Parts: sequence; structure tokens; C-alpha cells
Amino acid sequence: MALLEIHHLETFYGESHILFDLSLEVNAGDVVCLLGRNGAGKTTTVRSIMGLTPPRSGRIVLDGQGIAGIPPFRVARLGLGFVPEDRRVFPNLTVHENLEVARRTWSDGGASPWTAERLFELFPILRERRRQLGGTLSGGEQQMLTIARTLMGNPRILLLDEPSEGLAPLVVETLRVQLERLKQSGLTMVLTEQNVRFVSELGDRVYILEKGMVRWNSSMTEFLADEDVRRAYLAV
Repeated sequence: MALLEIHHLETFYGESHILFDLSLEVNAGDVVCLLGRNGAGKTTTVRSIMGLTPPRSGRIVLDGQGIAGIPPFRVARLGLGFVPEDRRVFPNLTVHENLEVARRTWSDGGASPWTAERLFELFPILRERRRQLGGTLSGGEQQMLTIARTLMGNPRILLLDEPSEGLAPLVVETLRVQLERLKQSGLTMVLTEQNVRFVSELGDRVYILEKGMVRWNSSMTEFLADEDVRRAYLAV
């Protein structure tokens, strides 16, 4: 049974219809990648899951419990963590304060809770910057801090929206290695991305979105072997 199931999702922004009959599944421990061009509906999908843009119809089921339409703070308490594309750190708090303010204790107890020290092991640069204000960090450092702060809530599933967007190639590779370590720890993740190279060694399953619909899905191995699919749906 899937840990997270999405069934026939229909999501709107006002009167603009964005997601059409969208369905997908996420198994525990997997990294699921939502790929597609700009405007395909990737961000709306993760926002719908998190409750930030509630769907007008359809079902979202987390470990057997329906969560569609419930407030985001309740979704977070049920074990979902969201890392937005725009890296919303607290600029006037230090790195360590950014982490501590996000500490939560609603984990189901299935794994060791995240602490600042554990996160400093995963993101060594944050240890070096622990007394530095969040607003003075580089873009890559802010992205790592945003991920680390979300992990302080001990999520069962981590939703990441375009984590490599706007980062230098060296930083992207560092981030990929860090997410690989999270995967090895057993954390379930859903990533939206345009950077196929970034997700190629991370992902277990791929869903390609176009105009708010799932056009194709497969294992990452099948996706990487199918050049025609990549050219049809992802080439600019």
C-alpha cells in the first residue's frame, strides 16, 4: 500500500483550472520526481498536497487517512514537510535559531528525531554558519537551511519544490549528495524539478506533467532509457 496516494485531483487558482484528473502514488522510502516544463502544474501539485492550494475535488490519502482540504498546519502535524522554491528563511535569526524555532515533537516515533546537531552533520556548512544571520547566507546555503529547518519538524514525507533552481553547479551537486544521504536514511521524498541530471541518481519513480495532467510515468530507469519521452515532454 502506498504511503501517499493522490486520486483524480482537480485544483484551481480562482477560476483558472490548473490540475486535471491528476493521480499518483508515493511508496514509503521512495523518491518520486515530478518533471515538466514551466507551468506544467508541478508546484500546484505539491501545494495541493500540503493544503496551501486546496483542491476543488479529488482525494489525497496519507497512510490511509484522507487529508484533502484540511489546513496546512494539520497536514504538517500528520507528517508532511514542505520546502518551497523561494527559500523562506528568517533573515534576522541566526542559522541555529532558524532551526530551533522549527523544532517539533509530533513524529510518530519511528525514527530518531532530527536535532540541530544531526543536521549540522548532514549540512556541515550550516555548522560553520550557525551564528550567522539567515539573511546573509548565499542562495545555496539558504536552500540547505530551509531543508534543514523543515526536517526539524520530523516529517515522514519531504516535499521539495525545484530544490536546484538558481543554484551554481557545484552547489547543486553538493545538494544532490545531501539528498541522497536523506534517501539512504529512509526518508520519503517528492521533488518537483526541471533539472533531469539532478534527479537522475536520486529518483525511484518519475511522473511527467504537462498542462496540469500526468502524461507519462515510469521507473527512473525506464525514464532514463527513453530518449523519445524526454525529448517530447522536457526538451525546450
